[in-house]
Amino acid sequence: MFKPLLLALGLALSVPALHAAELTALEQRWLAAAGPVLAYSQQLKLPLDITVQPRPRPGDVPLAMGFDQGRCKLVMSLRNNPDAETVLAGIPEAEQAVLIEAMAAHEIAHCWRYARGAWHALPAGFVEVGDERAADAALLAASRAMRETRREEGFADLAALAWTRRSNPDDYARVYRWLSGVRERVAVPRSGHDTRAWVRLAGDGAAFGAAAAPFDDAVGLWREGLLRAD
Repeated sequence: MFKPLLLALGLALSVPALHAAELTALEQRWLAAAGPVLAYSQQLKLPLDITVQPRPRPGDVPLAMGFDQGRCKLVMSLRNNPDAETVLAGIPEAEQAVLIEAMAAHEIAHCWRYARGAWHALPAGFVEVGDERAADAALLAASRAMRETRREEGFADLAALAWTRRSNPDDYARVYRWLSGVRERVAVPRSGHDTRAWVRLAGDGAAFGAAAAPFDDAVGLWREGLLRAD
């Protein structure tokens, strides 16, 4: 178990200033970049806490979403993490903020789904069909869990792109190229983070903009991708 340095999100935009003595410069920079998304999460009244992890485990990503007792836990694993910024390798620091903001939107979209009671649920009108078999019931459970994770990751990727299309339209093409590149390098096809079926649908961002709210904007392409991904 890790010992959190910071729990409970106050006014999202003021978090770096309020806790500057406890946060590293890198953590402050990432929180500042994520600020617009965190502020939006407050508008939605999402049950969100931020946890800063001082001693991450090997392989921990810089931002991740977890859930505990009905609350969302945005976990930052930046300090003492040699792989913290691997996902931004080769990108000048001055150009990273919009990508960090997109990553934050991805994670907050997970919380949005969870808070709505839709976590791992298919949208209305969708039903799983087919007969998956295995001698070991644990393999069937693992396959289902991976399939459910892949669907949620696909939704969150689209939500991040929808957010970018609304909030940073001039940067959409750059964010899309970066995210598409990350997903095209997925190590195991059809694994939990193989969201290519969804990301490929959003190349020009034209499908976004019809819904009144950013994350609602992702639903249409998510439904379309479900028919292609599984």
